[in-house]
Amino acid sequence: MKTPIALRVLLTLATLAMLPVAAWADAVDSAVTNLEQAWAHVTYELPKAQQDAAYTALQARASSLMAQYPQRAEPKAWEAIILSSHAGEHGGLAALSMTKQARTLLLQAEKISPDVLHGSIFTTLGSLYYQVPGWPLGFGDKDKARALLQQALRLNPDGIDPNYFYGDFLNRNGDRAGALAALDKALAAPPRPDQPVADKGRREQVRKLIQSIQSSH
Repeated sequence: MKTPIALRVLLTLATLAMLPVAAWADAVDSAVTNLEQAWAHVTYELPKAQQDAAYTALQARASSLMAQYPQRAEPKAWEAIILSSHAGEHGGLAALSMTKQARTLLLQAEKISPDVLHGSIFTTLGSLYYQVPGWPLGFGDKDKARALLQQALRLNPDGIDPNYFYGDFLNRNGDRAGALAALDKALAAPPRPDQPVADKGRREQVRKLIQSIQSSH
């Protein structure tokens, strides 16, 4: 049976209407991938002396992307990741301000789409909660950190990042055996084809932490 002309026209118009949405989604995904790769370059390949300025420039890129796509969770999450990394490199009171800003962005991203980026929202939030000082200086909270990192692992049980940060958290809290188990799992994580620099750098961090734990006993 032939499709009526009116119906064919409606179907064609519906398809055309969907094209900008698909192109918009592709543009966001491509921009987020570029941010991921730029972050990995700054974090793992640039000399320490150059990282402060590079993170500042990268934050500006992420902020611009977030303003362009305010209803997408990924740009907010990635600006938070960049801020968290910058805080770790920068130190001092400015670092505490960066971590608070990062937490705000992550909570905003969680409200939009909590499961994006393979649980990275919860991985990053968890890492902040165990590395930031507690009250009155900061918002650090071991119980929240544990719950958030475990939530990240439920979303991405074999991922290198959630297992690394969970291992680091367990080690800092005296669970050496649990830490080594998580870190071994991190080393066994499948490679991410679009993030070779990040994978290489994170694996090196995992190996160093394993060596540190083993040499302390």
